[in-house]
Amino acid sequence: MLPHLDAAYNLARWLLRDEQSARDVVQEASLRAFRFFDGLRGDDARPWLLGIVRNACYTWLRDSRRAPELVEFDEERDSGAAAPVSGRGESDPERSLSRKIESARVNAAIEKLPAAFREVLILREIEELSYDEIARIAALPPGTVMSRLSRARAMLRSALGDPGKED
Repeated sequence: MLPHLDAAYNLARWLLRDEQSARDVVQEASLRAFRFFDGLRGDDARPWLLGIVRNACYTWLRDSRRAPELVEFDEERDSGAAAPVSGRGESDPERSLSRKIESARVNAAIEKLPAAFREVLILREIEELSYDEIARIAALPPGTVMSRLSRARAMLRSALGDPGKED
């Protein structure tokens, strides 16, 4: 499970949009996973753990009665990403600012997606999971995962101002 904690935190952070809540949920999910480790089928713990984290996130949202759209998450600020470096080993402020603006624009568009679409997009594009792994995590048929992913990408393209481009 330890190698997958970063992915678990990343998923929780995007679903909850709150860094501290994501830490708390991942901790709770890790405890659940440890208690029920005998329920792991197969050798790949990543989808199994992410499924537990996903369920814990939705339980937290339901129990706390928080709307996910109320908490702001800033990827650039919260991730501690390093500034791009030019060929001379110096920071390139213009490129750094451009990347920061584009990153904020993409993150804002992702945040506006409904949770069902946001979660499949994060699991596929950021966590690079297969359709079958996402289907296991979200307890959905693979066709539904593909459909939601296609719709999420279309909504993201539309939000970013490129509605005509196809997958």
